[in-house]
Amino acid sequence: MSTEKTYPAWVDALLTALAPAIWGSTYIVTTELLPPDRPFTAALLRTLPAGLLLVLYSRHLPKPMEWGRLIVLAALNIGFFQALLFVAAYRLPGGLAAVVGAIQPLLVMGLVWSLDGRQPASLAVWASVFGVAGMAALLLAPGAAWDPIGIAAALSGTACMALGTYLTRRWRPVLPLLALTGWQLLLGGLLLAPVAWLVDPPLPPLSTTHLLGYAYLSLFGALLAYALWFRGIARLAPVAVSSLGLLSPLVAVVLGWALLGQSITGLSLVGLLTVLGSILAVQWASSAPAPAPSPQVVR
Repeated sequence: MSTEKTYPAWVDALLTALAPAIWGSTYIVTTELLPPDRPFTAALLRTLPAGLLLVLYSRHLPKPMEWGRLIVLAALNIGFFQALLFVAAYRLPGGLAAVVGAIQPLLVMGLVWSLDGRQPASLAVWASVFGVAGMAALLLAPGAAWDPIGIAAALSGTACMALGTYLTRRWRPVLPLLALTGWQLLLGGLLLAPVAWLVDPPLPPLSTTHLLGYAYLSLFGALLAYALWFRGIARLAPVAVSSLGLLSPLVAVVLGWALLGQSITGLSLVGLLTVLGSILAVQWASSAPAPAPSPQVVR
């Protein structure tokens, strides 16, 4: 008998929302606290130490038949996503990747519809569309630099995260939460290691600021955030989880405004409220019970 405690859906949603909120600080930490132009090294140092800590703590070895899917999930959720995230973070202002990242709920809906045959609620679809529009409004600020490589990285990373979220929910790995999180972080970090070694320049002598930045990204941005994220995937609908990802660019925009003096215009404020409204609408639509099927008349 399972002794795992259950919580109301709104509690699970709030706990899951902490993960993308923490990830939203990645942009400002990357640009303000880390050595420049080392995206793959940043991704490696974020994931590998956290994964090693969780694997050693959980002390749970996956079964032989679990390794294939675990490697796929680690590549999508950690390796590819983190590498592309830091490429975008180094090349774009924090909020500029938001419009691309905002399409993640729509991508997850498309996967659920096309592969599972489950049509998403129309409210969830329209709320996600308004979320994209809201993120676009947030970015209508002067001086936005549309770096093509950064935009391509943000788009590819969003697609990887959407597919990883969908597959994690569909495959439902039987590993305990901390073991599942740790092994994905460890395997994803191992995938990143040769890329960081071959592509990035060597690290300079690290200052206290650099060390604090890397420690924050690993302990909070990887260990804590991914544990909350995978917990949410196991308890919430995929569309509900992916819509919470809109909080990541939203937090990035707010931190840029609060700490770096980046402007938020009147239209941007409307966009911010639109994004928050779309997140709440998707959560409500995803938690609503499905309508009962119509009775079949036997002739």
